[in-house]
Parts: sequence; structure tokens; C-alpha cells
Amino acid sequence: MILSPRLASVSVLVFLSCLAVTALHAGDSSAGDAQAADWVVVVHGGAGAVTPGTYEPDDEAGMRADLAAALEAAGRILAEGGNSLDAVTEAVRRLEDSPHFNAGRGAVFTADARNELDASIMLGSTGAAGAVAGVQGVRNPILAARAVMERSPHVMLSGSGAEAFARDAGLAFMPVEWFHTERRRRALEAIREDTASLVPPVPAHGTVGAVAIDAAGVLAAATSTGGMTNKRWGRIGDSPIIGAGTWADERCAVSATGWGEYYIRAVAAYDICARLAYLDESLDTAARYVVLERIPAMGGDGGVIALDRAGNVSMPFNTAGMARGMARADGLVEVALFKDE
Repeated sequence: MILSPRLASVSVLVFLSCLAVTALHAGDSSAGDAQAADWVVVVHGGAGAVTPGTYEPDDEAGMRADLAAALEAAGRILAEGGNSLDAVTEAVRRLEDSPHFNAGRGAVFTADARNELDASIMLGSTGAAGAVAGVQGVRNPILAARAVMERSPHVMLSGSGAEAFARDAGLAFMPVEWFHTERRRRALEAIREDTASLVPPVPAHGTVGAVAIDAAGVLAAATSTGGMTNKRWGRIGDSPIIGAGTWADERCAVSATGWGEYYIRAVAAYDICARLAYLDESLDTAARYVVLERIPAMGGDGGVIALDRAGNVSMPFNTAGMARGMARADGLVEVALFKDE
């Protein structure tokens, strides 16, 4: 395949400079002979109406570089014999620290001009899961979600309670200004001008996520988001909902991005993996059905990254683009934003 010139922005990464980087097509589950790899990690940075020219050149370059950096960090963990849970945690943590995605530092604003953050994580081998919803000030909500999974008897904590738990767990907090970006402020102003709509007129959802399988064959998934621009009333989307935005079991791992209300109604992440278990469908058949047929029929949009225990990858989306990338043990690395990449 021919490399897009846009990938030049990530060539500064030593990790990428010695690996093959190719185009990543929407819904393409064939990453070569996936079973030749003993680990795979896949990331996303949100789906939406993104086409070439949507972003300023610096923003586009930053998105590509940060996706590549997340893959590099997670890939290093896996290459050194680490586990999939650590890999997805680190990939999402790095994307949360990027101002280019709707998670952590780059989160969208609520109607009250706050940043309310959601995240979840799940380990496929045990079904252990953790989530936080509607938290403010927590630098890395994915670390809070993992702490809920590992240090509490609960699966989901929300609001001030989740924040108190995160403080007790020793997690980092940042001042509110750290989460503010001019791009997200402009998005809030734009939707406020359209008082008839609660749906943000912005090009991408921006939710981030990761799925991985390690050398032991264990799958994991993680998702993090700032939710929907101009959201009100403590609205919670699919990202912290186990089974909707995040799912991992012994067969399959999924992280979703899109209009959360529809992914909740469809129990989308779980449905993909359930179709492997109960209908004996392939990963790509299951993922494409849910994302390209079921969600649009309900009126929703978005995409998923999905990974099965053989290392097969599927990344379907029903929007004009989805920030996404993958890396695996045989040296293949791919990063893309638009549908035709």
C-alpha cells in the first residue's frame, strides 16, 4: 500500500521508523496472518464526520502522532511480556493526556462549561471490570476505572463519590483549566448558537479506546470519553457502561465510539462478542452487522475496534472517518483517520 503523506508527522518516533506503516481501511479485519502475531493492540480516537481538510494541519499531525505514541507504549509493554490489561490502560492513559481527543485533557464542555469524564475497563479472562462516570479533575479516568476494578467491590462509581475514591487511591488530579482547550470551547459556543439541537455540530465524537491480546492469549478492553458537547443533567453515555461501550471476554474484546445512547440500547460491545459465542460468526461479520446495520437502523452512528483471540481485527464505522491504529508483534503498525486510508 502507498503511505499517505500525513503519516510523515509520526516518523519522528523511533518505534515507527523501524516498522512497516500501512494504510488502515474501514472495516478491514484482515491484518495479514493474524495468528502469526503473539500480541496485538488496537486503538481508536473517535468516529465522526471527518474527512481530509477537517482539521488544521497541526491538529491532524498531532492526532496521528498521539495515536502512534499510544501504540508504541502499549506495544512495548506487550513486547516485553506484559499483559493486555496494562497495555490497554497505558494506551488509553496516553490518549487521555492528549488535547486532540475527547477524553481527559481534550474533553468536551458540558452546558455548564465543565468537563465531566467517563471511563471503563474490562479483563476478558476473568470478567473483572471497573468504571467511573461524571468525574471532574481526575487526570486519567482510566486509572480510576482500573482502581475501581482492582481496589473496590464495585464495578461503577460516579460523580463526587468516584472522585473521593480516586483521591483515596492516590490518583493525580489537575486544575480545571488543564482540561480546557480552545477547540472544545469553540464547539460549545457553536452548539449554543443552535438552541433547537442537543446534538453537537462538531466533526467527531473523539472518544478514545484500546483493545489488546497478550502473549498468553488474554484479551482486555478500555474506553474513555468526555461525552457529548453541551450535555446536561449529568448525562452518561456508553463509554463507562460495561457491555455497551466496553466489553472483553475469553473470545473477543471491543471498545466503541459514537452516539452513546444508541450503543447503550444495542448493548453494542457485548452483542458483537455474543454473536461470536452464540451464532459462531466471525469477528468481522459480527462487528459489521452491529455497526453498519443495527446501529444505523436505530438512528445512531459511530464505530468500534474489535479483536478476537486469534488476533483478528475489525474496525468498522458508519461515519466519514474514525481515528484508529493497530500494532502487532510481527512489526506491523498502522495509523489512519479517514475512510479511504
